[in-house]
Amino acid sequence: MAEDPVQSNPGNYRVVLENDRVRVLEYTDEPGHTSVEHHHPDSVMITASSFRRRLHARGASMEVDLPDGAVRWLPAQDHHGENIGDTATHAYFIELKETGPQAEETIDQLGPSAP
Repeated sequence: MAEDPVQSNPGNYRVVLENDRVRVLEYTDEPGHTSVEHHHPDSVMITASSFRRRLHARGASMEVDLPDGAVRWLPAQDHHGENIGDTATHAYFIELKETGPQAEETIDQLGPSAP
């Protein structure tokens, strides 16, 4: 499993709230930035800006183009990403601390789910 994003990408991720059930991270970057591989547990992602990114994991990649205000489910995954757009990325991740009914390592989805 890859590192916690706050540890692997401290200039981009910051903890804005944490309690026994959730941790909320804020993520920001600029066009052209590439993150270091990191792990996300099951999370809800809320975009605070529109952005275009390319995510990479396990030899696969996918492009994500989301408007501001989008809300998406992000199943647990290890990945790294790059800002391939011409705007900054700004998003929040609400990480769940309880594991769901399916073990985290069995999910093969990369990136956020469709609405």
